[in-house]
Amino acid sequence: MDKLPHHYRVDASATPGGAIATATDEGAGLEVDAPAQFGGEPGGWSPEHLLTSSLASCFALTFKAIAAASGLEWKSLQAGAEGTLDKIDRAMQFTAFHIDATLTVPAGTNRDRAVEALERAERHCLVTNTLKCPVTLAVSIEIPD
Repeated sequence: MDKLPHHYRVDASATPGGAIATATDEGAGLEVDAPAQFGGEPGGWSPEHLLTSSLASCFALTFKAIAAASGLEWKSLQAGAEGTLDKIDRAMQFTAFHIDATLTVPAGTNRDRAVEALERAERHCLVTNTLKCPVTLAVSIEIPD
């Protein structure tokens, strides 16, 4: 890992009509628009989707690192995140996030150890630690017969 602090830059280019073009400092681009609930075109990425995606993907990446460091064998992880946007004191903000995690592990895996790895991933995820609203985690462990 590089020495901290790390810096990440994204530039956004907007015109009066249409989506906003974004690009990272490494050149990856993505079009972003308002979500359909705010009058944007359905089916695209919005800031709300990007934040929720950041939570789901950070949780999954954190789990991968924890599993590797602890020697936990696993086959697949499905991590879905849902954010709740509401108005608090006349300001729009996310009031809660929820992660549904389904982990498939090999036969003979200690279920408690797998659950602990998922819970550690939620506690150590940098996006979870950055959010000011509560984040809850529901865990399901699948062990083949």
